[in-house]
Amino acid sequence: MLIGCPKEIKPQEFRVGVTPDAAQEAVAHGHKVMIETGAGDGAGFSDADYTAAGAQIAGTAADVFASADMIVKVKEPQAGERKMLRAGQILFTYLHLAPDPDQTRDLMASGATCIAYETVTDDRGGLPLLAPMSEVAGRLAPQVGAWTLQKANGGRGVLMGGVPGVAPARVVVIGGGVVGTHAARIAAGMGADVTVLDRSLPRLRYLDDSFGGQFKTSYASKANTIALARAADMIIGAVLIPGAAAPKLILRAQLAELKPGAVLVDVAIDQGGCFETSRATTHHDPIYEVDGIMHYCVANMPGAVARTSTIALGNATMPFMLALADKGWRQACADDPHLLAGLNVHAGQLTYDAVGAALGIAVLSPALALKA
Repeated sequence: MLIGCPKEIKPQEFRVGVTPDAAQEAVAHGHKVMIETGAGDGAGFSDADYTAAGAQIAGTAADVFASADMIVKVKEPQAGERKMLRAGQILFTYLHLAPDPDQTRDLMASGATCIAYETVTDDRGGLPLLAPMSEVAGRLAPQVGAWTLQKANGGRGVLMGGVPGVAPARVVVIGGGVVGTHAARIAAGMGADVTVLDRSLPRLRYLDDSFGGQFKTSYASKANTIALARAADMIIGAVLIPGAAAPKLILRAQLAELKPGAVLVDVAIDQGGCFETSRATTHHDPIYEVDGIMHYCVANMPGAVARTSTIALGNATMPFMLALADKGWRQACADDPHLLAGLNVHAGQLTYDAVGAALGIAVLSPALALKA
């Protein structure tokens, strides 16, 4: 199989879908790898690194899309990239389709087979291809929130750890999954007063048993959430419903109840955001204000630390990429139900229930798609 990796073109996206290590592994498996020139520059990988790994360098993204049997990326294909996809081609990347009807329609129209990193599962009920970037985003959230909290950036002017005689910032993390846990650990490490909210009592017990000395936990009822939010200097939205649009946990009308200059960091923005006033921003222009509340809603937060993120993502995606290349998508998905869970679009039909529910589109079951 010819595996193609174009350069990411989403604004301020510096990651790359295939590392030199992954390229070398694919070549060792008997496949060809084509990398668009400069694709790895932002993550610190040169064309020479890929050539040494056995990959060939293509001059343009069009060359990659025209030649490759499988396209491996990081972010969802942009409008121009979607036009280059073709029937029978495999697309393996993050998609986040639920809040993106235009992309969904374009992928269906392309006839390609599209497997989304964020819905691939594992035998422990986790999301192994989302987890590395969730870890990175979670660790970044308090860092970027602390920057936004500075008065010069529109925030309350509160130091995360305080100083002797002055209380630290109060941070509320909504969601106790991978993002939330990492966010809480870093915020607590910065000296903040941290509370994690979740609706799963087993998860709250786990967090309390494992991190009770570092941060507090509380049940995420609507009343409790807004009560804690009123007292917070920073609120980190870390909720996830796999493949589905994020629920809106703080409404615009409730912003008036928050402290002026408080900061909302919406890590769920890829799935539409978990605050009603959230809209996707970029690293170039990351923050904005609504009703006196500062919002940080960068849709590709891990791209800020592109080398770390690329290596972490590549380590996770490589086995699945090799399975798809070695066996073809049908056999690979037939052999691995967790990979099959990543199938979102095939041959013009949507194949993921949560996306269909969000967008009102009929869904073909993945099992039937294997036979289509």
